[in-house]
Amino acid sequence: MPGIVLIGAQWGDEGKGKATDLIGTKVDYVARFNGGNNAGHSVVVGNESYALHLLPSGIINPHLTPVIGNGVVVDPEVLFQEIDGLEARGIDCSHLKVSEAAHIIAPYHRTLDKVTERFLGKHKIGTTGRGIGPAYADKINRVGIRVHDLFNAKHLHDKVEASLHQKNQMLVKLYNRRPIDVDQTTDELLKLGERLKPYVANTGLILNKALDEGKTVLFEGAQATMLDVDHGTYPFVTSSNPTAGGACTGTGVGPTKITRVIGVSKAYATRVGEGPFPTELFDESGEWLRQQGHEFGVTTGRPRRCGWFDAVVNRYASQVNGLTDIVLTKLDVLTGLKEIPICVAYDVDGERHDDMPTDQAAFAAAKPIYETMPGWDEDISDCHTFEELPATCQDYVKRLEELSNCRISAIGTGPQRDHIISVHSLID
Repeated sequence: MPGIVLIGAQWGDEGKGKATDLIGTKVDYVARFNGGNNAGHSVVVGNESYALHLLPSGIINPHLTPVIGNGVVVDPEVLFQEIDGLEARGIDCSHLKVSEAAHIIAPYHRTLDKVTERFLGKHKIGTTGRGIGPAYADKINRVGIRVHDLFNAKHLHDKVEASLHQKNQMLVKLYNRRPIDVDQTTDELLKLGERLKPYVANTGLILNKALDEGKTVLFEGAQATMLDVDHGTYPFVTSSNPTAGGACTGTGVGPTKITRVIGVSKAYATRVGEGPFPTELFDESGEWLRQQGHEFGVTTGRPRRCGWFDAVVNRYASQVNGLTDIVLTKLDVLTGLKEIPICVAYDVDGERHDDMPTDQAAFAAAKPIYETMPGWDEDISDCHTFEELPATCQDYVKRLEELSNCRISAIGTGPQRDHIISVHSLID
């Protein structure tokens, strides 16, 4: 019963979509377990590129079952837009399964997300404004709306009314906005529920049965380790647990059924939104990485903040997630650099830290301590084995592996589906 968790080992945008699609050719189910449509996955198949936000990346593969687990917050309007877009391009989405226990992003969640960020001003978190945080807040406050609530008109009306009771007070008295109508909101959600119903299932039961039957399930995390609400750079984090433990709570599958945990890391580092980022580059090197790596958000289009590889972050990701393997992506982006710095530790007020500071103030003050390795000029996109890589490129990968305390099992050498080197098998 191989249960494989695949997560981001940095701040997101590491190329999890490509890794999921690669492994997805050998699995039976791909299950998203956290986040919402604030995620962005790019999958390239031949000359076709697919930008996915809410759907599991494995939906491109017709031979497996894509699942949206209970830990995901679902915006039905966005889900239908994605489904319609894919089906217009010949991708069948009828096999999608959506957890009946997943929480819904209602229109008022998006409204609250945007007005709250504006109200916070310089203290803003840097959300995508898509209602993810408010939906998770309602979940924790026990006033959330779940998928199965959409199929009972009276029950749904009562839940919407309870949820909007306090929110309308805030909108009117604090934010000087109009109150949201309960009846209109209920009607909108009921209509969305009608279309959603064919996809809805007890996904926890489906996934557990699949594992018991010896089938392979890939658990796909959105966002990444450093954006985890418990283990990331709080408060500049997402509202869920994109670390490996979230795969269990976000799908209803127990931890004893997880057999492998794969972390995805870029050969450098990027971050979107606010928050500390020790290796961030503000000079021409940062802009060079941004342009070479096409570092602009799939979901927002925002330019990503770019920096050198941070081994402290990767060691931390290995520890928090219990990584068994790393997929290293975008190694080709570094081609042409004469020297490549690697952050091996932090300087915090004159004291060296080889491990992640637990104090967020200390992490915000961390300055990278670099070691530098020679680069390479050769095009590596046609390399199919590790030995075909330039010697200095091999040395760079080996050093990242050593510093990360985890083996590097696959290496991305370009944007295409076949631009990848398998060093170790990701599925036993």
